[in-house]
Parts: sequence; structure tokens; C-alpha cells
Amino acid sequence: MAYRCRISSNFSGDNDEVAPGFRCCCCCCCSVAAAIISSAGERTASYSRMSDLETPLRPKREKGVVDFLVQFRWIFVIFVVLPISYTFYFLIYLGDMRAEVKSFKQRQKDHDEKVKKVVKRLKERNPSKDGLVCTARKPWIAVGMRNVDYKRARRFEVDLSDFRNIIEIDRERMIARVEPMVNMGQITRVTVPMNLALAVVAELDDLTVGGLINGYGIEGSSHIYGLFSDTVVAYEIVLAGGRVVRATRDNEYSDLYYAIPWSQGTLGLLVSAEIKLIPVKEYMRLTYTPVKGSLKDISQGYMDSFAPRDRDQDNPNKVPDFVEAMVYSPNEAVCMTGRYASKEEAKRKGNVINNVGWWFKPWFYQHAQKALEKGEFVEYIPAREYYHRHTRSLYWEGKLILPFGDQWWFRFLLGWMMPPKVSLLKATQGEAIRNYYHDNHVIQDMLVPLYKVGDALEWVHREMEVYPIWLCPHRLFKLPVKTMVSPEPGFDLQRRQGDTPYAQMYTDVGVYYAPGPVLRGEKFDGSEAVRRMENWLIENGGFQPQYAVSELSEKNFWRMFDASLYESCRRKYEAVGTFMSVYYKSKKGRKTEKEVQEAERERAEVESPYAEAV
Repeated sequence: MAYRCRISSNFSGDNDEVAPGFRCCCCCCCSVAAAIISSAGERTASYSRMSDLETPLRPKREKGVVDFLVQFRWIFVIFVVLPISYTFYFLIYLGDMRAEVKSFKQRQKDHDEKVKKVVKRLKERNPSKDGLVCTARKPWIAVGMRNVDYKRARRFEVDLSDFRNIIEIDRERMIARVEPMVNMGQITRVTVPMNLALAVVAELDDLTVGGLINGYGIEGSSHIYGLFSDTVVAYEIVLAGGRVVRATRDNEYSDLYYAIPWSQGTLGLLVSAEIKLIPVKEYMRLTYTPVKGSLKDISQGYMDSFAPRDRDQDNPNKVPDFVEAMVYSPNEAVCMTGRYASKEEAKRKGNVINNVGWWFKPWFYQHAQKALEKGEFVEYIPAREYYHRHTRSLYWEGKLILPFGDQWWFRFLLGWMMPPKVSLLKATQGEAIRNYYHDNHVIQDMLVPLYKVGDALEWVHREMEVYPIWLCPHRLFKLPVKTMVSPEPGFDLQRRQGDTPYAQMYTDVGVYYAPGPVLRGEKFDGSEAVRRMENWLIENGGFQPQYAVSELSEKNFWRMFDASLYESCRRKYEAVGTFMSVYYKSKKGRKTEKEVQEAERERAEVESPYAEAV
């Protein structure tokens, strides 16, 4: 195959375009393809330095009717999706305010009544006549890229839409007890004025507790606390037969406690969670540090920003409270490290306060990029605004949804309506646009061991050419049992940078945007690229969050994830025959009732498929 030498790209402020890339832990915007062709029509970037990395030459792609629809989708977004989104957000806000007026005692009473309804509904199910159990939430409402095709098979729906209350904030135990439909914006609105926060606050407002637990959740504090599910103290679960249990690390349901994360709601229905709170201050002191060089140089600079080379990883004087990095080209990145700061410190003479949450402010990733020109700088950001710094622009996917959305005039006139609601973007796209998006766009997270970040960046450059790339570290703890995701065997003997005896440091390599070949009008096979990415992850001890589109076969799925504990709990708690298996729920493509039933029968007959291959 012929190869080309790719040269790096620069992006600056309001007038330059964004390079490929986007992040969404779990969540992301399915119709961001709406402006891919528009972006492709512009220059992709100005070139500054030659890179020694090579990417394959590809033939040109012929355009069709769908390309035209995608190119001008921004018109529909501005005049339809944005106004409806804003109205929807406002109505939800009013509903949340009414709920918060209630006493904690009343909220608990309301919660108990809702749980009784769920139990009653499950007991009404006739296993011989009704389909498998799933929530009644419409497929397009989920904040994720994966097609919810499993809901096209016959199913028995249980409505959990009312489970969106914060039941209690327990200052003494430092616990927030919340229902699964509570989102991150709702929680921070309540906790931050108390100088409290969840230990891990996912960046986008719309991400829900249930999705972050059953699926995947990460934030810039995960290098200390782990993934979102690692901060959960207890789960309240309604099992297949209608029994309500509370699962913790050390009670009789401890196996269920460890099996719930990554299970996609296939072991039982989550109706509440008790989550760890931490004390916080009013501001985040954020340091922006430019890193230039090769992708290996960038990965080392990123590691050094939060992982001391002397392995003193638990020393708070050496490790910041928050970490993230954005790689803007094969030669340039910006690392951001944050520490909580008091209001008094932030307002001292000479300190710069940046209210990034205002609608007219530059999008955060473009603001951070200024460090490449001006060098390292420090500023203070209000804590809640920092938590949700990527919400307005949906990382950098907003550039594809609205190609001019980052311009100063748009931000001043219509920025207050941003972002468009992901669920509405998904609901208003047809099958053709959805398929176009899958072929010509990438939204994937690659969870890789920290020491392999450089290799992952080079792989993404060769195979996808997506920039910016989001980097966020997280601990993967060594647990008493082997869960679906676990550290590499023997990691504690290697003593690599970032690791401790009890946890291996991983990194989320977030790949979100239109790939370089698509922006150049070349052919790009999105499905094949994802398939190669999945194989690379399996070979390198990595994981793929299942909110995204997956091409994994069942055999490869259980090569990537460990089936033993999950399958054991499926049988023990009678989930087989009641809830769809996690692979089948994540599997790409439509599921017929016959396929689902056959797969469930095989699950019941085979003790632990592919367990020996893992």
C-alpha cells in the first residue's frame, strides 16, 4: 500500500478550523455528522512541521444525496433542534427545582413507592409469553453512539423515567444517594454550593448516574479515584424475580456489587446508588502547559504532568487534583493540571479568573490551545464551570454540528442555546444519515495502560488521523475478584510510572471527530477501522467502552472482557432468560426475537463461554 508523510496541523481561536476529534464517556452526539462535508470543504489545517509518521494513501470517495443532506443539516439544527433543546432543558430544570424543594424524608417515601411499582411490573411478566426485560426509555434518548437495536426485538418494558431525584446528601457519611436518571448537571447544582462534589464528575451535563455505573464514566480526577463506578459505595438493585437488594463491597451481595459496572443493566434494574462525596473549594487553579515534539514525546510529557517518576503516586503535593490533555496534532499538545483553590486565593491581586461557563466565551478546547502560542499560563475557574467545561461545545463535536458555532458572533447571538440535546439530534436523523455517520466518523474511547499511550497515539494517527485527541488517566484497581475489566497480570511487579501496588494506571485515549481521509474527500471504511482498533486493544491489554459502536464478535468480546464473575452472577441472580446478555445488548445490528432467545438458551447451557480463552 502506498503511504504519504502527513504534516501537522495548527488551529487557533475563532477563525481556524478544528482538526478531527471528540470525547464523550459515554456519551456523545450521534448526528455530529451533520457538518462533516462542510468541514471537509474547508482547508483542514495550516501545516507547520513535518512528521515522521506515515498514513496510507486512499482513493477519492464519490459523493451522493446523503452527503448533501449532511452538509446542510446545520440549518435544521439551528431552527429546530436548538430551540426545542433549550425549551426541554428549561422544563427539566423546573422539574428538578420542584423535586429539590421536597424534604429528604418525602423524597425517600416517593422513591420507595416507585420501587414498589417496578417490583410489581416485573412480577407481571410471563416468561413464556413476554420478551426479555429492558427499560421503557426510547432508543434515541440514550447519550451514546451505540445503536440501541436490541429494543427492536419483542421486549417487556419497565419504566424508570421517574427515577431522577437526589434522595439524600449525607454530609456525615459523605455520601450522595441518588436515583439512576439523575444527571451530572443536576448533582453539581446541588453539591457545589455545599463545597461538596462527587469524587468523579463526568464532564457533560446530560450524563446520568445509571449510564455511568452500568456503562463507563471518567473525569480528570480518575487518576486518583478510578472510574465513576469505583466511587459507588452501594447499589440498590431490583433482581429478575422482583427482589430488592442492597449490594456493597462486603455484604452477602458483594459479588453483585463487583459485577454491576460494565454490565449494561443486564444483571438487574438499578434504582438507586450511594456515591462517595469529597470536600471541594470554590475554584480550580488550572495550569496549561504546552508539549511539543513527537507523539512519544507528547505521551511522556503527559505522563510527567501527573505521575511522578519517583513512583510517589499517592503524594498529594506531587499529584494534581485534576488532569487532562488534548493532542492537537502529531507534534503539539496541551496538558492541563488543576488543584482546588479557595475564593480568597482566586481573587488575590494579579490572579486571572476565567468564567468559562458563560455562553459567549470561547470553547474550552480552543481556549486551551492558546498555550501553544503564549506558553504556559495559569488561571482560576469556578469549580462547577470547570466540571462542565466541555458541555457547551460537546468537546469539539460542536464544530461538526455547527461549523460556525465557535465564531464570536454566533456565540454572542445564539451561544446561550448551546448545546443541542444529543437525544434530539439522534431522534431527527434517519437511517441513511446514521449509516453515513458510522462510515465517516469516529467516536471511540481506547482505554490503554499508561505506558502504552505513545503506541496508541501513533496507531490512531496511522489508521484514523483524528485530532484533537483527548487524554484522561484513570486507575484500574486490583480487586478481590476478577471483574469484566482488570489490571494486567503482574503489573504490581513492574513498578511502571503511575502504578501503585494496588492499582495500574490506564488512560482514556478519546478519539472523536471526522477522520483525516474523510475531511480530504477520500474513502474511509469506519467499520473496518473500528475492527482494527478493537483487535489492537485486545492485543495490548486495553478495553473499549460499550457506549460506542462495536464490531466485536462474541469470541473477541470475551477476549477483551472477563466473563467469569459476570456469568456467575447472571446464573445466581436469575438474569439469564430475563435480561439480555451484555454482549448481545452491545452487538451491532438488529436483533430478532429468535436470535435473542437462541442466545439466551446457549447462555443457560454453557457455564462461561470463552472463559478459557481469556
